[in-house]
Amino acid sequence: MGRHGGRFCGPGAPARPARQPLQGGPRPGAPASEDHAGPGGGARLLRGLRQPGPQADLCVMTRLLGYVDPSDARFVAAVLTIAFNPLFWNVVARWEHKTRKLSRAFGSPRLACYTLGGAILLLNLLRSHCFTQAMLSQPQMESLGGPTGYRLGLALLGVGSVFVLSSFLALGFTGTFLGDYFGILMEARVTRFPFSVLDNPMYWGSTAVYLGWALMHASPTGLLLTLVVAAIYKLAILFEEPFTAEIYRQRGSQARKRS
Repeated sequence: MGRHGGRFCGPGAPARPARQPLQGGPRPGAPASEDHAGPGGGARLLRGLRQPGPQADLCVMTRLLGYVDPSDARFVAAVLTIAFNPLFWNVVARWEHKTRKLSRAFGSPRLACYTLGGAILLLNLLRSHCFTQAMLSQPQMESLGGPTGYRLGLALLGVGSVFVLSSFLALGFTGTFLGDYFGILMEARVTRFPFSVLDNPMYWGSTAVYLGWALMHASPTGLLLTLVVAAIYKLAILFEEPFTAEIYRQRGSQARKRS
């Protein structure tokens, strides 16, 4: 990302499968939850959310984790794909910036960038598939369901998709898919929407898509995986922004030397 724009890393708005019926309760062996202790369980969870202090936060987190089986193979696959994708594109792009071997192999930097962009898109589709399968394989939470939760999730998915797609339109293909690592530099920093209202809008738009998708499925597993997405993106930003800034600083230094 850096100060010159974002990176395409969001799943977009995946096609919504048939909505699954609400599951009967937390996973076997998990602590009993008030959500299934009879009528009013959802209200009790909301009262817990309103209670101030770390004790209330711990209580809510314990209830959510009671629905998640981290040893499930589909959950593990989702975590691995979430973590792998930014690692892959950062390692490959930095290697290309250092060696230019991809550009030489494909005959031009632009074609090499297009190829890496295609690989990133396929990996993101795989990540979204694994995310969805992990959600559908584990219990839903009744107090997250209902029309309100579904509409909130749909709104977040829509807003996130707007940020992802508008970022792509503002940056173009090579600006989105790490073209600056291939020597395809932008003339100026992108400042129009969505970069005028949010730093790194593609990453945070993608996170909003996942959060909305999790709420639409009333899925504690989806909420936990969304936290993983946000944490991985934050780490990616910390690595990418200084490196991208250094690329443009070097271009500025070279331009001053020639003038």
